[in-house]
Amino acid sequence: MVIRVFIASSSGFVAIKKKQQDVVRFLEANKIEFEEVDITMSEEQRQWMYKNIPPEKKPAQGNPLPPQIFNDDRYCGDYDSFFESKESNTVFSFLGLKSRLASKAEP
Repeated sequence: MVIRVFIASSSGFVAIKKKQQDVVRFLEANKIEFEEVDITMSEEQRQWMYKNIPPEKKPAQGNPLPPQIFNDDRYCGDYDSFFESKESNTVFSFLGLKSRLASKAEP
């Protein structure tokens, strides 16, 4: 399983850049393997991201904005969902990963 974070490296919006950095820094700090996918560099990846976000999670107008988070092909959520899971200490569940505490139970 690979966590994929869809980002836009050339976004002119400071808020989007900060949200992307927040997700990436959290994953790095918690040593969660992930792949950054830059949708500004690949039209194919951008279209894949748009197509694989469930209709009920898409905005009423326009396209979904990065960061968008997937576990392989399974949609996890956007930044707001990520932030909520971080605040409630449920990020591993949000990402579809086993908790680190459970994985360290065996010596």
